[in-house]
Amino acid sequence: MLEINKTAIGIAAGVAGTLFIGYCIYFDNKRRSDPDYKKKVRERRRKNRKNGNNARSGLPNLNDHEAIERYFLQEIQMGETLIARGDFESGVEHLANALVVCGQPARLLQVLQTTLPAQVFAMLILKMQEFGNRSSGENNEAPRIVSANQSDMQSAGMGSSSGGVIIDDLE
Repeated sequence: MLEINKTAIGIAAGVAGTLFIGYCIYFDNKRRSDPDYKKKVRERRRKNRKNGNNARSGLPNLNDHEAIERYFLQEIQMGETLIARGDFESGVEHLANALVVCGQPARLLQVLQTTLPAQVFAMLILKMQEFGNRSSGENNEAPRIVSANQSDMQSAGMGSSSGGVIIDDLE
């Protein structure tokens, strides 16, 4: 039987690694020297921005269900913490972010309406109107906020301290 020396294996691995790195450097240089390279990179970045790649804005990848769930729970927790500390503006901002990615925002609004003070809930409604106005400028589909009388709200299971506002069609 042939016995292979450890030194020979080490040299062979070193040569193979060097060849692989040389191969990578050569093709990376060839790719970067392509006249259309920068144009393709700019186009890809532009497309990512246009498609709503929200890495800068802090929103999760909307195609990743687990990322959305983590983001939702994080924003709810942060909003509750800030509101408990008395920082209503920031707390409402975080709750609004959670509402934006929520699968069932009407249910979440009902829960928030019963747990939040009336003035904080009103701030949340105004924040959602701002989000709706911003999105209507982008795609002309804003959530409709409609007034309701007291009996409609009670039949929907919403208490009487809401200020007469119901969110309709936030999805």
